[in-house]
Amino acid sequence: MSYILQLIYLVASVTFILGLKFLGNPATARKGNLIAAFGMGIAIFGTIFLFTIKDKAGNDTGVHLHNLEFIFGALLIGSILGWISAKKVQMTAMPEMVSLFNGMGGACAMLISIIEFQHLTEDPSLVFSSLPVGHLLTIIIGMIIGSISFAGSMVAWGKLSGNVKDKSFGKQQFINVGLMFVILVMGYMVVFSGSENAILLFYGVLVLSLIYGVLFVMPIGGADMPVVISLLNSFTGVAAACGGFLYDNKVMLVGGILVGSAGTLLTIVMCKAMNRSLLNVLIGNFGGGAKGEATGSSTFEGSIKEVSASDAAILMRYAKKVIIVPGYGLAVAQAQHVVHDLELLLESEGVEVKYAIHPVAGRMPGHMNVLLAESNVSYDKLVEMEEINPEFNTTDVVLVVGANDVVNPAAKTDPNSPIFGMPILDVENAANVIVNKRSMKAGYAGIENELFYKPKTSMLFGDAKKALTELVSEIKALG
Repeated sequence: MSYILQLIYLVASVTFILGLKFLGNPATARKGNLIAAFGMGIAIFGTIFLFTIKDKAGNDTGVHLHNLEFIFGALLIGSILGWISAKKVQMTAMPEMVSLFNGMGGACAMLISIIEFQHLTEDPSLVFSSLPVGHLLTIIIGMIIGSISFAGSMVAWGKLSGNVKDKSFGKQQFINVGLMFVILVMGYMVVFSGSENAILLFYGVLVLSLIYGVLFVMPIGGADMPVVISLLNSFTGVAAACGGFLYDNKVMLVGGILVGSAGTLLTIVMCKAMNRSLLNVLIGNFGGGAKGEATGSSTFEGSIKEVSASDAAILMRYAKKVIIVPGYGLAVAQAQHVVHDLELLLESEGVEVKYAIHPVAGRMPGHMNVLLAESNVSYDKLVEMEEINPEFNTTDVVLVVGANDVVNPAAKTDPNSPIFGMPILDVENAANVIVNKRSMKAGYAGIENELFYKPKTSMLFGDAKKALTELVSEIKALG
């Protein structure tokens, strides 16, 4: 039976790798998700029915898992809750759901470490100096990383849902560093000191790790949340890999390593897209400034020029090339289907239409890709920043829908701006720019946008769904 289980684990590991590979392309992402889910399914049921418990010496006892009624009950409850949550979640709430689910993964890793530590220390005649160092070290590492991931993800979930505000206090970064040092010292003492205070120290590390997870994410500004989400995701993967080591479970180990490495690579890509180091993201509090309404006392030259839906329709109808820049405002208004209708209408009139996708647009990595894919926008029309930027010079009209910071010229022109150095979409190079926003409220980074005051820019105010619907109607009326 053990050979069959190992074969199942091998197959599951291969499906994880294939699934991750397919997730790299929007056209195959759904298939990749299903393949990986199938692998996880056979791994779970293979473990339930074929796994046998080993004794403390590592010998196979031939005893299978028990308490199956609780296992299947938990699987049923979790599956129902997950299914309902996934079906009901709005695209605007997808980032916080990702954070919530990632936090649950961190919590699982944390609980695994706690339970395994209790198993190690349940013998009243225990001599702490005889505890297996490697096993104990893995428990401590998994518990620390899992706790930080859990607590940090919960804070990220609260921030993305608007229930938690950015908060920081003087010398917080130094306090965080000091707290992590204390955690590591206490963890070292648990593993290597052989002290009878190991149990007390272990739970002290647990509490401090949870506190650190909160303090770690709390001061990080909203515009950096996509990076934080991917970083916490990598933490959860590493913590899960520690669980694989503890149980000598190959598929759990492979899955954790894949999640950890993918999250790390994505974090690096996101930082590169923002032209910032990970350290700068973690200590820079980017996007944490006050957000407010822009006023008529702007320091930028020029003035705001408003455009009506009918004038915008004429401009786009008789253009040769239009590029649409989606942002979080598009997701808030649930206007992805209307923008697809606009695309199809313009193309029927002979206009070339593309979408410019910035890597950090939205509230999580790939947010805009997922949003537009939901409305059946062709994948080959979604063009990444590096490829689309040279095309703005030959574009007649750029329609910016709900995006702000990713088109802000301050990233290139203002050294004092918190987004200075971040690569942006060069929309100002187009012949005409139409920006759809509800108001002149600042973007997620909390700063005003010079683009809105440029002579070539016109503002189309209003809810994105309503404004785009009017735009579609006006274009149809032109015949």
